[in-house]
Amino acid sequence: MRRPELPPLNTLLPFEATVRHASMTAAARELHVTHGAVSRQIQNLERALGLTLFERGTRTLRPTPEARQLAAVVRDALDQIDTAARLISRRPITGPITLSCEPTLLMRWLIPRLPDLTAHAPDLDLRLSAGGGPFHPDRDNADLAIRRDDFPFPPGLSSTLLFPERIGPVCRPDLAPSATAPDGIAAGVLLHTATRPGAWDDWRRVTGMTAVAGSEQTFEHFYLTLQAAAAGVGTAIGPYALVHDDLAQGQLAAPHGFAPDGTGYHLLSRRPPEDDVRISLLLAWLRAQAARLDDGEP
Repeated sequence: MRRPELPPLNTLLPFEATVRHASMTAAARELHVTHGAVSRQIQNLERALGLTLFERGTRTLRPTPEARQLAAVVRDALDQIDTAARLISRRPITGPITLSCEPTLLMRWLIPRLPDLTAHAPDLDLRLSAGGGPFHPDRDNADLAIRRDDFPFPPGLSSTLLFPERIGPVCRPDLAPSATAPDGIAAGVLLHTATRPGAWDDWRRVTGMTAVAGSEQTFEHFYLTLQAAAAGVGTAIGPYALVHDDLAQGQLAAPHGFAPDGTGYHLLSRRPPEDDVRISLLLAWLRAQAARLDDGEP
């Protein structure tokens, strides 16, 4: 079947690599071709689409928002093609694989989505463990980890960004009108988490808004803080991935939305995902779930 609306497929690899590196030279080096070959393919793609994909400076190359949007789709498609190729090449998925995940993300985001993983990759034997902080595979007895990059990752690990962290105040929906001020939050109680004590300060910093309250209360873990917010105890800072399902179910409200705080969640592994079909399968699924966060889907 002909697909006349598709752009030239031979332009997509150099395009995706150029967006990822923000450099034609680096893309050419990765693909083992010349800078001129990459440049010509980018020009061919721009002509086919009828738009400019990069803002070109004297020594800079900046992808446009449209380029980033297309590159993300191309990257996901390439991941799926790679996974399918590995499957049909009859390289078997053997042995369990253990994933260490930060406890609240594990409880509130990953575990509720496991039935979908079973449907997507029924032969993948995934074992889960709760863990946080720096990841050391031997010490933590795990093959992989999902961690937020608020600390340096140990050298020698492969790191793949899953989704950026976005934060915002959350409270029980009926309390949102009284807790919301034009320039921020004026809650009866501000809720804090001992494991991320600077969450409110981070939100003030990235939004420029204020947060004042009559009193404050601190809980040991994020899942306790968010449970308290859903129960109407007060207003908490909610990382979007951790409160996504509660927002969809109407258990929490986010009166000021969410703002990126400059960090993100990464999949860490001993070796690159493409070297292990099990990791490739898991990564493709995790990226699909992360894309649903961007789309606002439950």
